[in-house]
Amino acid sequence: MPAPHGGRLVDRVVPEAEREERLEEARSLKALRITPDQAREVENIAHGIYSPLEGFLRREEYESVVEYMRLPGDVAWTLPIVLDVEVGTDVREGRTVALWEDDEAPLAVMEVEEIFPLDRRRHSREVYGTEDESHPGVAKTMAMGGLLLGGRVELLREPESPFHAYRLHPKETRVLFRERGWRQVVAFQTRNVPHLGHEYVQKTALTFADGLFINPVIGRKKRGDFTDQAILATYQALIDHYYLKERSVMVVLQYEMRYAGPREAVHHAIMRKNFGCTHFIVGRDHAGVGNFYHPFAAHRIFQEFPDLGIVPVFFNTFSYCRRCGGVVNEKVCPHGPEDKVEFSGTRLREMVLAGEKPPPEIIRPEVAEVLLSLDKPFVE
Repeated sequence: MPAPHGGRLVDRVVPEAEREERLEEARSLKALRITPDQAREVENIAHGIYSPLEGFLRREEYESVVEYMRLPGDVAWTLPIVLDVEVGTDVREGRTVALWEDDEAPLAVMEVEEIFPLDRRRHSREVYGTEDESHPGVAKTMAMGGLLLGGRVELLREPESPFHAYRLHPKETRVLFRERGWRQVVAFQTRNVPHLGHEYVQKTALTFADGLFINPVIGRKKRGDFTDQAILATYQALIDHYYLKERSVMVVLQYEMRYAGPREAVHHAIMRKNFGCTHFIVGRDHAGVGNFYHPFAAHRIFQEFPDLGIVPVFFNTFSYCRRCGGVVNEKVCPHGPEDKVEFSGTRLREMVLAGEKPPPEIIRPEVAEVLLSLDKPFVE
């Protein structure tokens, strides 16, 4: 099992025995309202998913990540994890503030170590490679506040989650992997319902690993994406019918997709390293959107990070071949396109919206039944 990224698994969660007292103290602090997406960032920092970060990036860290895709100590880090506020917000450097997501109680406290301006266009160019606001990450950046707060956070309480049954934190998955005797664990990131191509990729990778870590992204997505409920329900159907229970586990990742292409692919790998995985599956146009990135840009960027500490597993194109009778890739199948059924997400969505059951060459019948039974399988 790999060491956590940066050498130490961060734990910024207030111990349960201290929570009531710390929550009461936090109520007297300056309150800062944060969004659900920002709240999930706080949780990911506190539970070590973003190790070695202990808080939101300070200015030197931010500049280093944006320019060089590394933290000042030369640890690989490709996405800036930041907390933005509007210019004029009543907050000062050196002050500890309470972060509120809802009206129930403070979620966390933050030491505001630095406040510095955000250059939205530069941020967009460096992180997303474009200033085109049709890119969802750029659109999000252009709507951000003009100031960034840097400093450490502490999580005061665990928010309720509808996905509690599928939640494990890195310190827990590491125990789970050890208990199961998994020395090599391959991680698969997903934000879609599973088709036969996904199953092929996962099981191919599992042939050389001890266990498969299916890690769906749960959180805000763009319009037309599958809902969280659709992803979990369909994957559970696939696991129930087609996977060995002792060789697979599904754990959700509450995280906002940036659609940052190659930069985000590396970030996805780092998070799974912190969960304890040794390998990470990188697909075609991983974390991409539209035509903003070359289909294999996410494969190439890993050449810049030989010190990452998790092995990327690359998959190119695959399809269902009627003559071969299964899923194939360009290295193993001699047949032409007339024999192939391509895995088209657009076509799958069209069929589901029309109430049409996708054929077994695309998706398992049990998965299709679950998908068609859902009232709202897509983000509106």
